[in-house]
Amino acid sequence: MKKILLLQTGGTIAMHFDENGNELDPDKWTDVLYKEMPELSKIAEIKIQNVFFEDSSDINKYHWNKLSEQIDKQFDEFDGFVILHGTDTMAYTASALSFALQNISKPVILTGSQVPMSNIRSDARRNLINAIELATYDIHEVAICFNDHLYRGNRSTKMSIGDFDAFASPNYPPLAEVGIHIELSADLLESHSLERKCYSDFDDAVQVIKIYPNLNPAFLEFFDLDQTKAVILEAFGSGNIPSKGEYNLLPFVEKCIHQNCHVMITSQAAYDSVDLTHYASGKALKKLGALSAGEMTMEATLTKTMNLLARNLSDSEFIDTFQQSIAGERS
Repeated sequence: MKKILLLQTGGTIAMHFDENGNELDPDKWTDVLYKEMPELSKIAEIKIQNVFFEDSSDINKYHWNKLSEQIDKQFDEFDGFVILHGTDTMAYTASALSFALQNISKPVILTGSQVPMSNIRSDARRNLINAIELATYDIHEVAICFNDHLYRGNRSTKMSIGDFDAFASPNYPPLAEVGIHIELSADLLESHSLERKCYSDFDDAVQVIKIYPNLNPAFLEFFDLDQTKAVILEAFGSGNIPSKGEYNLLPFVEKCIHQNCHVMITSQAAYDSVDLTHYASGKALKKLGALSAGEMTMEATLTKTMNLLARNLSDSEFIDTFQQSIAGERS
C-alpha cells in the first residue's frame, strides 16, 4: 500500500462544528477525519501533518516557502502528497509550488471544499477521497483535484464562489477525470531524469496593475520603481493597453523598463493567449521590451515572476526563463 502525506493548511475543508454549532479546535481535526472517513485507510497509508492553519486569503510567500520545503525534505519518504487548502488562493499556491518544486517524480495534489466536511451536503468527502487516490498514481506534477477533475496547478483558476465546480483550466485540458474509473490524460508531464530542485523563495517586489478605460497615467507616478522589480499589466484582449492621447500608458511602460523593472503583459480574458504582434499597442509594448505571458493565468504569471526574481538571475536569464515553460505553465 502506498504512503501518502496529507498536509493540513486550513480552509473550509478543515472547518468542523459540533452539535451546538461551535467550531472544533483545529488540533482535533485529525481525529475527526479518521472517525468520519475510515475508508481512506483502504486507499493508502496516510500520515497527517498540520503545517499551519490559515484562511487562504492570509496565505503568502512565507507559507509557500514552508510548504515547498516541508515536501522537499520528506520527498523520499512518501509516494505522494495531498495538501488541504482554502479555495480562494488555492490556484496561487498550486502555481507557486509548481515553480518551487522542480523536476518532481511524484504527485503533489491540492484539494479543498466549498462546504465544510461537517455539513450534510458537503463536497469535502468526495474531493478528499479523489485527491488521495490520485496521489497514488504515476503523476509527476503539482495539480488541483476538485469536483471529479484533476487540473494542472499552474493552469488553474477559481471560477465560482458558490458552485461545487469551482475551478477550471481555461487553456489546458484536465489531467484526469474521475467517474466510475479514473481516466488519466495523455497531457500529463512526463517523468525525466533531471535532478529535483527546490526553489522555495519568492520575491514580493512585484506590482499588478489592472488596465481599465480612463486609467489616469498620473496615478502610476506614485509607484516606487526603486522598490519594484517587475510590473504585471493585466491588459485587454491579446495584450492591448491605451496608447493614444492623455490615457496613453506606453510612457509608463518605457519608464519601468528604463529603470530595470521587468514588465509582463497578461490578459483579462481567461481563454487563449497574449500575442504582442497582433495590434499596434501590443507591437509598441513588445518594441519597448515588455514580455508576453502567453496563455499563462494571472496566478501563474505572478508566482512565476516572484519565484524567478528570488533566484537572483541576470536580466537576460530572467527574460529567457520567463518565456520558457518550466513546469507546463505555457506552451
